[in-house]
Amino acid sequence: QVQLVESGGGLVQAGGSLRLSCAPSGRTSSSYVMAWFRQAPGKEREFVTAINRSGDSTVSAESVKGRFTISRDNAKNTAYLQMNSLKPEDTAVYYCAADRRAGFGTTLDLVPEGYAYWGQGTQVTVSS
Repeated sequence: QVQLVESGGGLVQAGGSLRLSCAPSGRTSSSYVMAWFRQAPGKEREFVTAINRSGDSTVSAESVKGRFTISRDNAKNTAYLQMNSLKPEDTAVYYCAADRRAGFGTTLDLVPEGYAYWGQGTQVTVSS
């Protein structure tokens, strides 16, 4: 059973940067679609960005395009989220997610139901 562990969250001022990591524990015997979601207090969990199994295709929410970049280590199926030009509205718990499915480029990438494996989250707080 694959488990994911996020790290890299913290407190940063508006305009600053953070880099999150999502490292698997246990077996990683196949490739995974990987993604980042976030959830602010009182709000639904929302999609941030995702990357396909090969690492050559990504999709991002309009709110983070040009500021956030997802990448992966293909050997370890580890995902990263580089966050630049952070805004207070980016404040949330950030979750990484993964799934063994081969498909990519549909609405399934954008919803929590598209992912079987989840981390426990890391807090990102952006102050004004």
